[in-house]
Amino acid sequence: MQTIFIMVKCELGRSYEVASLAVDTEQVSEVYSISGQYDLLLKCYLDEGQDIGHFVNETIQRLPGVKDTFTIITFKAFS
Repeated sequence: MQTIFIMVKCELGRSYEVASLAVDTEQVSEVYSISGQYDLLLKCYLDEGQDIGHFVNETIQRLPGVKDTFTIITFKAFS
């Protein structure tokens, strides 16, 4: 499994709608509201070898109300 985090900037007044749609997406495990430049933080688990760019472009960026995204790719989890 590959873990990525996606920060999402939403259209004004649509954060809760986007969060609801994102949490229903299979690869999205957690959705947090955050402060700052972005409105939401999504924790996603992708299959090894799955194209991250394709997932972000075709799945997350196409959710109604998404204005912009910033993707963080992880390497190793220390837990």
